[in-house]
Amino acid sequence: MIKFLDLAAQYQTIKSEIDEAIKSVIEESAFIGGKYVAQFEKEFANYVDTRFCVGVANGTDALEIAIQALEMPLGSEVIVPANSFIATSEAVTRQGHVVVFADADSDSYVISIEDVKKRITPKTKAIVAVHLYGHPCNMDDLLDLANEHGLYIIEDCAQSHGAEYKGKKLGGIGHVASFSFYPGKNLGAYGDGGAITTNCEELAKKCRMIANHGRIAKYDHEFEGRNSRLDGLQAAILSVKLKSLPAWTEHRIQLADCYLELLKDVKEVILPVRQAWAKQVYHLFVVRTSKREELKDYLGEHGVQTGVHYPISLPKLKAYEYKGQAQEAMFANQSDVTLLSLPIGEHLTTSDIQRVVQLIDAFFKANEI
Repeated sequence: MIKFLDLAAQYQTIKSEIDEAIKSVIEESAFIGGKYVAQFEKEFANYVDTRFCVGVANGTDALEIAIQALEMPLGSEVIVPANSFIATSEAVTRQGHVVVFADADSDSYVISIEDVKKRITPKTKAIVAVHLYGHPCNMDDLLDLANEHGLYIIEDCAQSHGAEYKGKKLGGIGHVASFSFYPGKNLGAYGDGGAITTNCEELAKKCRMIANHGRIAKYDHEFEGRNSRLDGLQAAILSVKLKSLPAWTEHRIQLADCYLELLKDVKEVILPVRQAWAKQVYHLFVVRTSKREELKDYLGEHGVQTGVHYPISLPKLKAYEYKGQAQEAMFANQSDVTLLSLPIGEHLTTSDIQRVVQLIDAFFKANEI
């Protein structure tokens, strides 16, 4: 079996450190707040090269809190890529704003700059740059648009821990960024977790207060907030795993390079394109094929687990029928039925990748017309 994800195998490689970290938190009863959360926030800020990091309960909270902290007028339009998880758009509407979907780029699947330009109106106040599948958005072009129109750039880094744009880590290029530490992420906790990063001290303070019932000091609530905290156990676990993240990332890149080389002549498969300025961390390795379901079934029958991210573009979801963007001739609205995520991760070897490619090649040869 070639697994899509194998967290148990990953745990075995760092078991002694993880066990010791958990033991320390329990012995010290440092479950909420405390030194382990503060330590991880400092370490992660250093890792992504930002001044501030605020740990929160999950990635969706991170995005919602970041948007709330920007204090945009209610009903502001926020541009979101049509190819993403619903948390991206959900965070916008739950803060009382209007989501506007922009198309995805057909090479790297991140938000299309040209389509974003067409969506900007006087009501537009922000753009959510989702670094999808671990590939950075074109941040220079987005920041140029932000400067021209007075917009915020919010980085959604849920899939891009350690990715770089022109040599700079994502998470500190826009005005504010959100991260998810869902277990399956490149840097994942053993439960839910998230973080907000920014270089703005005022914004960091606002986010921390929102996440802690609108307060800094105990019982001194300046406004109503929410309860969204990264707990000590998850923080300690993340501190351990952060040490291994650079090596895990390089391994993912090597596996992706192997896929790209071995699949380049399989004409029925459209490969992702890594831009020259991007360090892509390959949270997912996503290809396109018109025979997605058949190939997925074939690989499964031969012991290869795959995934589909995402089978329905955001504009086509029932939740967004009211927007009427499902009928637009977007690449994202057409490609969702062709996307297939192949297994990738530190639990795999180049031999595993070769086996997957052999099966893909065999499938298409058997289905030649």
